[in-house]
Amino acid sequence: MTLAWRHLLRALYLETSTPRTPKTRPSPKGAFWTSVTKLGLHTKPSMPPCDFTPERYQSLAYNRVLEIHKQHLSPVLTAYFSEPLLLHQGHMEWLFDYEGNRYLDFFSGIVTVSVGHCHPKVNAVAQKQLGRLWHTSAVFFHPPIHEYAEKLSALLPEPLKVIFLMNSGSEANDLAMLMARAHSNNTDIISFRGAYHGCSPYTLGLTNVGFHKMELPSGMGCQSTMCPDVFRGPWGGSHCRDSPVQTIRKCSCAPDCCQAKDQYIEQFKDTLNTSVAKSIAGFFAEPIQGVNGVVQYPKGFLKEAFELVRERGGVCIADEVQTGFGRLGSHFWGFQTHGVLPDIVTMAKGIGNGFPMAAVVTTPEIAKSLAKRLLHFNTFGGNPMACAIGSSVLEVIKEENLQENSQEVGTYMLLKFAKLRDEFEIVGDVRGKGLMIGIEMVKDKTSRQPLPREEVNQIHQDCKRMGLLIGRGGTFSQTFRIAPSMCITKPEVDFAVEVFRSALIQHMDSQDK
Repeated sequence: MTLAWRHLLRALYLETSTPRTPKTRPSPKGAFWTSVTKLGLHTKPSMPPCDFTPERYQSLAYNRVLEIHKQHLSPVLTAYFSEPLLLHQGHMEWLFDYEGNRYLDFFSGIVTVSVGHCHPKVNAVAQKQLGRLWHTSAVFFHPPIHEYAEKLSALLPEPLKVIFLMNSGSEANDLAMLMARAHSNNTDIISFRGAYHGCSPYTLGLTNVGFHKMELPSGMGCQSTMCPDVFRGPWGGSHCRDSPVQTIRKCSCAPDCCQAKDQYIEQFKDTLNTSVAKSIAGFFAEPIQGVNGVVQYPKGFLKEAFELVRERGGVCIADEVQTGFGRLGSHFWGFQTHGVLPDIVTMAKGIGNGFPMAAVVTTPEIAKSLAKRLLHFNTFGGNPMACAIGSSVLEVIKEENLQENSQEVGTYMLLKFAKLRDEFEIVGDVRGKGLMIGIEMVKDKTSRQPLPREEVNQIHQDCKRMGLLIGRGGTFSQTFRIAPSMCITKPEVDFAVEVFRSALIQHMDSQDK
């Protein structure tokens, strides 16, 4: 089904759709029925239609899943919700749990399902390749890797034309670190506080989110610098961001001048002058921080920072793991929104629409520097399955105008959520670009102190109970992250905004008692 037809289908749903009917299995504390009663069935947002019927679930019982998870899987608590969601099937922007409940997925597998769950074209390509050739490794050639390399390189500016393929964002950033050091012959690498660049032993040095840090040494030679966060940081104003929505902080800056940017650049210079060697290996930056809660920097900051890094002999690395492939709408790559040209670009997540795949793209010069020092090899990187799927994802993005859809629908959604910021004191900030949006929850707009985690948890839970799945981020898990698949439509946005507003109303009602 084409995106245009899906838009038309959803435009017709408003008067005819049936509200999502919850199953009768009660939640542990009875909170579900309390929420429904408070909201009132007549005001509960109606879910848009879906032209897909999931298969009947016939696998493990829910309680057995919990037992197996407790006995045999990682004890690290990563699952959302006190009663974890057991998913069974996906179709485009929709997910279905084991009881047949339908959910609008506005987090897309942590910003990973770029063109939609089980997209028909991607599925067909994967099935065809599955029947032809799964794996060869890099000691033999196969057409899918060369076809993909040609397609991907055409989407990047000169001289970013040499591609290394691997399986995850952490692997990609590992290799980018190695490239920076091999090329510069230096060690120190700088990244922002609040940055997330992976959870491997090497990239943990770049990642500066507290709960991803260890007491044991890891990622040596990495140095953090202040994140130029114009909402929560010491400086920020009403014109700083490349976004349809600005902060509520006021400033006296002229249109072509940003005092906050100048102040943050001084902090960056201070890091260069005090915390690293005179010559450095490089600087990593996400065009928009993801795990930290969709944090945007002042316009012009990265351009000046890149110049300062290059003056010290370092290379500049853009981590496009979450921002790439048209998600930001106005440009295909996040670095393009800052008017910069990195020396290395890393990418993963949306590159394969959920299939394990990643890439590092760099210049011939840097690639040669690595090759002189290391016989780099990756057993599964660039395997036939991944490359066939990667090519189909690029084709779908182009054929279905998903970058343009990200721009149009994302801007529509940002402006809708901005109205909720004006309506509710606990919505401190709405920010983002295209289909990468953050909603930061606060005690009040004056203090900007994070809303307590248990209160954010309840809002999160209530959204899920009404059929909307969203993510979390920020140092205190105080920010809701919204990053749906790029096939999303405006009626689905309307539903999501209404659900979120209903959850906020329920929260305010509970606080008044």
